Amino acid sequence: MTRQRPAEPLLHPPARTPHRVIMLGYPDAQILDITGPLEVFGRTARWLQDKHISRQPAYTIELVAPEPGAFVLSSGIRMIAERSYREVTRADTLLIAGGIGCYRVMQDQTVLRWIRRMAPRVTRLGSVCSGALILAGAGLLSGRSATTHWDYTDKLRRIDDSISVQPDAIYVRDGNLYTSGGVTAGMDMALAMVESDWGQPTALAVAQELVMFLKRPGGQSQFSAQLAAQFSEDDKLRELQLWILDHLDQQLSVPRLAEMAAMSERNFARRFGASVGITPAQYVSRARLEAARRKLEETDLPVSGVARRCGFGADETMRRVFVAELGVSPSDYRERFRSSAG
Repeated sequence: MTRQRPAEPLLHPPARTPHRVIMLGYPDAQILDITGPLEVFGRTARWLQDKHISRQPAYTIELVAPEPGAFVLSSGIRMIAERSYREVTRADTLLIAGGIGCYRVMQDQTVLRWIRRMAPRVTRLGSVCSGALILAGAGLLSGRSATTHWDYTDKLRRIDDSISVQPDAIYVRDGNLYTSGGVTAGMDMALAMVESDWGQPTALAVAQELVMFLKRPGGQSQFSAQLAAQFSEDDKLRELQLWILDHLDQQLSVPRLAEMAAMSERNFARRFGASVGITPAQYVSRARLEAARRKLEETDLPVSGVARRCGFGADETMRRVFVAELGVSPSDYRERFRSSAG
């Protein structure tokens, strides 16, 4: 198994002025939407200085909010913005955080006007997670390709049906416009920006320090199976979903699951689809894929052992699912993960 080496410093450090990254936060924003991308830029700046590639910080980062001072995020943690967004007239990269507070921001015409005014002035404009809804509300995604958290894609389409929504993308670049999927995908997007600015060796080195993929295989759908259990409002079905995740090596046909739920097959399939949004068979398949993905990442089990433990049975069955859903074979998936992890 080959491993990629850390990037070597450039022989001739480029002379550059600091690239200003401004993040717009607000009450009830998601904390990782803010801190994740900013950490990527901050870590990159430190790495470039440590390797004597850049004599001054390559990036400066700043968090702004509707008002200066402390504000409470959706997690209950307080963050402090030194300035209001109203004071900002210049930036190189402007990022819009997501979170449950995005709906209030979407109704604030003053914020939307500021984003529209800033858009043509910045080198890059981007959003994290549901921050794409704010960009759409400002009219900046019309006719563009974009993504958001997989649970918000329908909302994004309803705001503006001219948007080409990419529901499974980790991030989407359309010219100088970047949008990212759910929460941690903002870090993937930030790494892509670093790669554009400083090249793949630098981006790879920063990804290795942060124990991240440089380019994550697969899409957002690979993370949806575990999360789907949280979204069923039917207590009986929710308990069954969680049971499935712990018994993937067993026979999980619709007749057996319906019997466990004490329902007829027809009623079970109907209620499951209405509550979870996918069929029982799709849920089982995605749960098995998620479990196999994790075992390939975290264990040394042979591919055949992973296939058996996750309920695929034959290696070939698991290979077909991986290729269809993630675009890589199980062996290639394991190799790509371990190479990226360094």
